[in-house]
Amino acid sequence: MLFLTKPPKFLFFTGKGGVGKTSLACATAINLADQKQRVLIVSTDPASNVGQVFGIQIGNTITPVPDVAYLSAMEIDPQAAAQVYRNRIVEPVRGVLPDAVVKSIEEQLSGACTTEIAAFDEFTDLLTNPSILKDFDHIIFDTAPTGHTIRMLQLPGAWSGFLEEGKGDASCLGPLAGLEKQREQYHAAVDALSDPLRTRMVLVARAQSATLREAARTHEELADIGFKHQYLVINGVLPDSEVKEDILAAAVWKREQAALSAMPTILSGAPTDYVPLQAFNLVGLPALRALLTPENLGDKSIETPSVEIPAVPSLSNLVGSLVGSGHGLIMTMGKGGVGKTTVAAAIAVELANLGHLVHLTTSDPAAHLIETLDGTLENLTVSRIDPLVETERYRDEVMKSKDKNLDEQGRALLEEDLRSPCTEEIAVFQAFSRIIREAGKKFVVMDTAPTGHTLLLLDATGAYHREIERQMANTSVHFTTPMMQLQDPSQTKVVIITLAETTPVLEAAGLQEDLRRAGIEPWAWIINNSLAMANPQSNLLRQRARNELAQINDVATKYAPRWAVIPLQAEEPVGLERLKKLLHNAK
Repeated sequence: MLFLTKPPKFLFFTGKGGVGKTSLACATAINLADQKQRVLIVSTDPASNVGQVFGIQIGNTITPVPDVAYLSAMEIDPQAAAQVYRNRIVEPVRGVLPDAVVKSIEEQLSGACTTEIAAFDEFTDLLTNPSILKDFDHIIFDTAPTGHTIRMLQLPGAWSGFLEEGKGDASCLGPLAGLEKQREQYHAAVDALSDPLRTRMVLVARAQSATLREAARTHEELADIGFKHQYLVINGVLPDSEVKEDILAAAVWKREQAALSAMPTILSGAPTDYVPLQAFNLVGLPALRALLTPENLGDKSIETPSVEIPAVPSLSNLVGSLVGSGHGLIMTMGKGGVGKTTVAAAIAVELANLGHLVHLTTSDPAAHLIETLDGTLENLTVSRIDPLVETERYRDEVMKSKDKNLDEQGRALLEEDLRSPCTEEIAVFQAFSRIIREAGKKFVVMDTAPTGHTLLLLDATGAYHREIERQMANTSVHFTTPMMQLQDPSQTKVVIITLAETTPVLEAAGLQEDLRRAGIEPWAWIINNSLAMANPQSNLLRQRARNELAQINDVATKYAPRWAVIPLQAEEPVGLERLKKLLHNAK
């Protein structure tokens, strides 16, 4: 593998959610550890599943991986990091300052901005801590989905510059309070990240047009912030040996080859590796070792019999139950790469075809709603929450409302504050709140960002709710916050999307628990792209289909109050007609 040639101290695996970053990062860590290199693998994803892949509990401390000498692992838990960060700031003033002031500081530290800063604080420590650097030959980062990764990599420069210029006002006062002492650490982190002799960026994609476009955008964005030397891994490529006498396999192979032939030119210069699709789930040490060492795969010639297809509910069954009063908020949530955008579009198209007014929107920076629909439909409107657009709109609104009451110096201070890293959080939350208010009059179908992003958005929603409750505590004013709407099952239906694979199902179960802790009860689960329901003839695809049955049973019996299955489609589900096929278990 080219990306494993003379590996530097730091390796980052990044790309669109669901492309296999975690599997490749873990397999790389084992590969290097088996060569007696001391390796630390770290997840910076808010929805980390490194522990699930290894089959062990890891957590927020460096933990040796059993049965792999020289390998340790760590998951940066944003919530745990945020609590430690809050305690470091609040505890010294508790009992010294008035209770009301301490309460105000705690509120300032309750939002998603603090969570991200705290995780970033731990991330930079791993790049600069002399003890850690001495203990390990390689540190491998399994990063979050692309947008979060770019933001994290930009933060060291953004925050160090922000501190040097003395910026910051009420919006950042709490989160910034603990950063001042870290200046030298952030500068050292920037130096490490921008040095190709110390850092290698590995872009992971699938042989799919959408993920290759995302990889191209990531390549360009990384190059703009100093990462000129990048490697590309195309993961999960169906071998051409599987296409004989199987219409489904032939269609998938043809689709993948067309995507590879039309690969964006910006990627053509990157050293590229191709990793074939495996018959087994990439969970546990034997499977991870086999991923990068094909000789460990065993006998692949053993014939696998056809999978007996169980009776399962279709997406149309769920949509029929959604109609209700003719309006409401429907949110698709889940791990990146499970097909949230496609399923959200299919639900919206069906509701519009039934005569309902529908607004289809997304909070995912990497979503492609327009390309997925590939057409227009009566009763259906489409939008996207663009963080850059919403942040600029928010800045303009604030400046217009306050400008007339400020002198030149005050105006300059306000402009500086609105350029702070916290402004985007506020702007995106406001856009989210604005859109879901429409659900009182029509159906709003929201395709959310991958799990980690969504949890940060819910964090902001909860912080706003707590602030409104505090302000209204001694009044008789009736109020409704976005969080109250999300918690009301008559107004909001959360649909969790997953795949019939071990890791996506476990992560979906974790998301369900996070939602329940926030007082939001998921309404249904949808298993997307099921091979078991598509009846493949290829031996490799049959093995993967057989592995799905246990996961489908777990969803039906352990996790989902309602559920449905969508088979893998021979044709990519793009366009109104193909989206309709998803409704009825059509292949």
